[in-house]
Amino acid sequence: MKKVEAIIRPEKLEQVKKALEEKGFFPMTVTEVRGRGAQKGICLQFRGKKIEVDLIPKVQIDMVVPDSDVALIIDTIRATGRTGKNGDGKIFVSHVEIVAGVRTDEMITE
Repeated sequence: MKKVEAIIRPEKLEQVKKALEEKGFFPMTVTEVRGRGAQKGICLQFRGKKIEVDLIPKVQIDMVVPDSDVALIIDTIRATGRTGKNGDGKIFVSHVEIVAGVRTDEMITE
């Protein structure tokens, strides 16, 4: 099993979610996060003053999936979450050793 963590632009969430659902991937956790990457923040104008915003609002999607689904999930997120500009996000994949159900005594190990 793998955990896929995708950090994307908030305005792309619905498109990415719909594309994943169309491919049969429904379980996910979505969290509003803030961060910065290579662009080191942005500069905004507010009432004639420049304001530096170094932590940009993003959305993080977490999914735990079988190893065989990882490439398709990455391709789907890239295709629907991309604008071609800085700040489109990142995708991280890590190994999951155990998945334990809370309601049931289900235990999945690899």
